[in-house]
Amino acid sequence: MSDKRVSILKAFKTIIWPRRNLVFIGLALIIVSKAASFVAPLSLKYLMDDIIPNKDLEFLKILLGVVIIAILVQAVTSFLLTKILSVQAQYMISELRAQVQKKILSLPIRFFDNTKSGELVSRIMTDVEGVRNLIGTGLVQLVGGTITAVVSLILLLNISPSMTLFALIPLAIFAVIALKAFKIIRPIFRNRGKINAEVTGRLTETLGGIRVIKGFNAEEQEHMVFEEGVLRLFENVKKSLTATAFMTSSSTFLLGLATTGIMGMGGYKIMIDELTIGEFLTFTFLLGLMIAPIVQMSNIGSQLTEALAGLDRTEELMNMQPESNEEVRTLSLNGIRGDMIFDSVSFAYEEEKEVIHDISFSVNAGTVVALVGSSGSGKSTIAGLAASFLTQQSGKITVDGKDLSKVDLNSFRKHLGVVLQDDFLFEGTIRENILFPRPNASEAQLQEAVKAAYVDEFTDRFEDGLDTLIGERGIKLSGGQRQRIAIARAVLADPRILILDEATSNLDTESEALIQKSLSNLTEGRTTFVIAHRLSTIRKADQILVIENGRIAEQGTHESLIEKEGRYYNLFTYQARI
Repeated sequence: MSDKRVSILKAFKTIIWPRRNLVFIGLALIIVSKAASFVAPLSLKYLMDDIIPNKDLEFLKILLGVVIIAILVQAVTSFLLTKILSVQAQYMISELRAQVQKKILSLPIRFFDNTKSGELVSRIMTDVEGVRNLIGTGLVQLVGGTITAVVSLILLLNISPSMTLFALIPLAIFAVIALKAFKIIRPIFRNRGKINAEVTGRLTETLGGIRVIKGFNAEEQEHMVFEEGVLRLFENVKKSLTATAFMTSSSTFLLGLATTGIMGMGGYKIMIDELTIGEFLTFTFLLGLMIAPIVQMSNIGSQLTEALAGLDRTEELMNMQPESNEEVRTLSLNGIRGDMIFDSVSFAYEEEKEVIHDISFSVNAGTVVALVGSSGSGKSTIAGLAASFLTQQSGKITVDGKDLSKVDLNSFRKHLGVVLQDDFLFEGTIRENILFPRPNASEAQLQEAVKAAYVDEFTDRFEDGLDTLIGERGIKLSGGQRQRIAIARAVLADPRILILDEATSNLDTESEALIQKSLSNLTEGRTTFVIAHRLSTIRKADQILVIENGRIAEQGTHESLIEKEGRYYNLFTYQARI
């Protein structure tokens, strides 16, 4: 219960209070609307007890005019409520989505390695939707409903205290049932968000990997996995529907009992002249006005419970530690030369499972260091540490003598460029993908990058040239073409530190020859980390580090390592034979 109270208080402070002006306008409108709603039932007493018996046509005209005005006021206030609060609620959802997306982008790479992208899409798009019930008409209806119920209760007690107290007994029982039901429903809604994110995540993966699925004839298998997910979602929805249906049925039964009792008591009181027909009709209508918001509150309560469950999940994300901790990363780099030193660096993805052990080496500005070794030896981890995608557990990495773990990441990454093995291209045109790091680059700078990476060698054959649409993740291009676009993108970024991870792995021999030329242009004067399986591509590296089991097994130039006839010599001669 305390957890719920904290959530409601937090929601009030962070969401409702900053928008209090709009909420107060909403409350004023609903008070006017609810006041107008009392006109019709209260006028019944005058109609039945005064106007009809006295055949007073003038008073009848006045009464009808007042009722019509009251109905018009209700219609106008209802429209304004939706216009002001519902629109504001939708604006707030878009604001929250933007905040959550910004927060997610600030999280470390490790978070993304452990979380499905489809799940994150669901967290951004779906979890925040419930807040419309906090700032939208839901909350205002809750307050308005309370006002209506209290005013109706006072008027009912004024007409007949005994009938009113009789009607309150089933309502009290219903309130107890509703409170119990909300306790059960909230964890169900919370779990629904989790299941929904998992199912969305799997669906996104399925659509992204459609070629693999069809290639292994695994459509049926994927269908079964998805079906199992949507069935879990169904079971969750079924639980919440059962709880809400029980509440609705309870309210129908209990309120039915109250109505029947009131009919009996009212009929008896009219017979013994304790109540007039007008008072009885007014009592019946006012009872409806009191009961309707109470039943409506159970529905609004479900909405608010769903909203708070979504906010709980959003809160989890918003409380995560961002990648760039401003309290720790206080150093800012205006410009860098590119000297880097790894001093006794160790790193583990999981506790007590180090993948890099006590590594030390230095890279002079403008030189090329190549990382070679068998798969899983730790090459990509070292490159990830150099790119600041990962942070070491022990030891120190410095850039131009400054501790990288204390450097503001934005100021460092302005000078960083990456070309990855499976480089990501965005849906759109070739031009848009190359301009990605510098959207405001001039046409001359763009053409320079295009020529440096030999992208024009294939775009000249395309009808739309650089404006050719490449499909999702560049699916319409060959591996070599995608790689050259990635290299052109890095050329345009003009970084001081460059990470090349298997940059020539997707290329045929002809493309590789072209790329080797462009890479030598790209690496010139830049501190470059190259990860390569093809050792023929790194002969000109200033230093080569042979990584085995997370340690540096050998270190030196190509010639000195060949002379040693150690691990590098074995790798190189083995590849040469192949």
